[in-house]
Amino acid sequence: MWEYSEKVMDHYRNPRNVGEMKDPSAVGKTGNISCGDALTLYLKIDENGIITDAKFQTFGCGSAVASSSVLTEMIIGKNIEDVSKLTNKDIAEELGGLPAQKLHCSVMGKDALDDAIQNYTGIKKEEPDDRIICKCFDVKESHLKQQILENNLDTLEKIQNYTKACSGCQHCKDDIEELMRETLHLEKPKETAKPLTKTQQILKVNKILENYVSDELRKDGGDIELIDVEGNKVFVKLQGACKSCPSSGATLKNFVEKTLQEHLSKDIEVEQV
Repeated sequence: MWEYSEKVMDHYRNPRNVGEMKDPSAVGKTGNISCGDALTLYLKIDENGIITDAKFQTFGCGSAVASSSVLTEMIIGKNIEDVSKLTNKDIAEELGGLPAQKLHCSVMGKDALDDAIQNYTGIKKEEPDDRIICKCFDVKESHLKQQILENNLDTLEKIQNYTKACSGCQHCKDDIEELMRETLHLEKPKETAKPLTKTQQILKVNKILENYVSDELRKDGGDIELIDVEGNKVFVKLQGACKSCPSSGATLKNFVEKTLQEHLSKDIEVEQV
């Protein structure tokens, strides 16, 4: 269960400035009802660029309502140039914090404010060929990149918390992680090799014995048979002349074991059955 501050609960239970505004100076919209969250922000702006009134309509969770409500209080009476500098962090902090999984609600408030300001000034930030990187939640690449930079979103979980991207079908997971690495200049994690199954270990050991050991032993009338593999221990059986040779112990340690260590692992130990 998420913990909410008293201020979040207050703005959720008693939201301020709710409703549609008649003849607004600017309207900002963000989100999509079909994706789960949507916000419309209305602004009344005077000739001096002061926001004299703000109202909102939102479709979303309690955190979305609280974020929208507190945002209107934060911007009323302020100059439009000043409020344009607000960040989603400012909204979350004004609420006394939000659960990590609900930070996208503060981002939604910031997005609606930016859209309203662009609507008022007529200056639209156009992004050429701006693809939708997460189709489930209609998240565009430029928006995602902006959030990654502003909030240092260096894990997929953080990206989901702030933007909801990749919280649905996750078909965009690889694209989003690649964008994250490129934006923050992160190295791609090295793939760790999966441990071999016992069958794979036996096949690999047997191949090395056949290719590097058996032929040498056969030159002196001997041979070797693989019996089993248990972890780093290889159990073998010497055959032919090697079986009764007084130097069989040295052959196992100095030749067979060292050969396997060279081609497999330094931890390999060879034991005769």
